[in-house]
Amino acid sequence: MVARVFLHIGLPKTGTTYLQRILWSNRGRLREDGVVLPGGGHREHLWAALEVQGRKHLERRDPRAPGTWERLCAELDAADGTGLITHEFFCGASAPQVRRALERLAPAEVHVVVTARHAAGMLTAGWQEMVKNGSELDLHAAAEADTRSEFGWRTWDLAGVLERWGRVLPPERIHVLPVPGREASPDQHWRNFAGVLGLTGDYVVESEAVNPSLGAVQVELLRRVNAHLGSFHTAFDRGRWIRGHLAEGRLAEQQGQRAGLDEELLADCRRRSRRAVDLIVERGHPVVGDVDSLLVPDDLPAGRSLDSITDGEMLESATRLVGVLLEDVRELTAELERRDEQSERAATPLRRAARVLRRGRGD
Repeated sequence: MVARVFLHIGLPKTGTTYLQRILWSNRGRLREDGVVLPGGGHREHLWAALEVQGRKHLERRDPRAPGTWERLCAELDAADGTGLITHEFFCGASAPQVRRALERLAPAEVHVVVTARHAAGMLTAGWQEMVKNGSELDLHAAAEADTRSEFGWRTWDLAGVLERWGRVLPPERIHVLPVPGREASPDQHWRNFAGVLGLTGDYVVESEAVNPSLGAVQVELLRRVNAHLGSFHTAFDRGRWIRGHLAEGRLAEQQGQRAGLDEELLADCRRRSRRAVDLIVERGHPVVGDVDSLLVPDDLPAGRSLDSITDGEMLESATRLVGVLLEDVRELTAELERRDEQSERAATPLRRAARVLRRGRGD
């Protein structure tokens, strides 16, 4: 059994994809440094996070999904050194679910890594992620929703996450890593994370992978389009077609001014962020970075009010979108036609040979 396990539990939209890509692309190097990243890929850690939270019907995501948490733990049972499990959805676990998960990892010493940002950034980025994944909720409805899903204050609210996990783990084993500001070096987030894990070797670190953001007009357009995408109901459909192709592949190309929060939402975010920072200081959680960066800045740059978006702006965005989607259809159709022609050419000699064989048999 590994002696220690690091659980990187999120929060969502805090550079988790960037860190996870580095980890999976350097899996062999990690093992040389005594760190075991169990499983075959990122999706297995996602399945494990959902399983820990008791999500039902995991087989609908993939027939291999049920039992993933136990398989990852069993792999750590058979290893030595340090284990690492990483997915941002773990942060949604309840205190009893956390307790059961840590009992399964015993007797290993478990440390939790929480990457974090201030609540205003969490709300705007989290809501946009909801819309990218098919949600029809507007920003206010998303902020007010009482949900146990990965989209909502259950995973966005840093103080709530620290309180739930802090009921089971001592404060010194919950490490908080604020996302570095724009003025930091491009790899600062990785270096902070690696430092907590005790990694000192050279790792292949690519430029930070950014999930493309949508402008206020574009995300509002997508939210309304989602109402007409009822047949795209599976996680695969939402991820590949709504999020991947439509949102990040096409609408993100239009760019646009980012969405902003009104005074009511901004005030709530300020309260949540202050509560989180006070909790971190009071409990003495180890922090790598500037804890005050987790407060909503007084001079937060103003974004575009969603109420100010006009039908004309959305019509302009929609017509541009239709144009590029039609180009996509033309390219895909041409590619299919090329493949059909290639298949036909490849099949012709086979058909000739079959006719020769039939004649030889007297068919």
